[in-house]
Amino acid sequence: MEFIGSSYKGDTKNGRMDGKGEYTFPTETKYEGEMKEGMFHGKGVLHFPNGSKYEATWENGIAKQGSFTFADGLQYQEKDWDYCDGYDRRFYSERCNGLRPAGESQLSDLHPPHIIPDGCYDCGDGSYDPKARVVTSYSGRFLRNADDSEHEWILRTCRKAWDEAVGVDPENAVAF
Repeated sequence: MEFIGSSYKGDTKNGRMDGKGEYTFPTETKYEGEMKEGMFHGKGVLHFPNGSKYEATWENGIAKQGSFTFADGLQYQEKDWDYCDGYDRRFYSERCNGLRPAGESQLSDLHPPHIIPDGCYDCGDGSYDPKARVVTSYSGRFLRNADDSEHEWILRTCRKAWDEAVGVDPENAVAF
């Protein structure tokens, strides 16, 4: 496990994860729950570094039934999902806490939003550099390389950091 950057704390049987334990992936995602013969088996929770979690019942390493909760507390619903559906574009925190005053628009569900380096995109779990095709955590730690599908999705849907100067140029401003 050390070779790939993972770790395990918990019960073992015959040198394998068996019983209750905590498995940490190289990405810092953690599984806490029941294990059997080296696999997730029984009730367990995946805790993601951004604060979201997936609670499930596992069989031989495969999630059979579960629920996903975003870091802000929004629970995903497969049916009757009315969040961000085209008719209501508010962030979940705006639905819970109300809209911010005029001039203080909310750019992400987190206010103030994470700072994204120029030319990069906020992809939810970190920033994405489209030139390097790399996603890094908000603290700058490497998370993954983006494949073509993720690259296109990020460019099409995610918030981009400003990469150009905005505002008034005092030297060329026209007085009225």
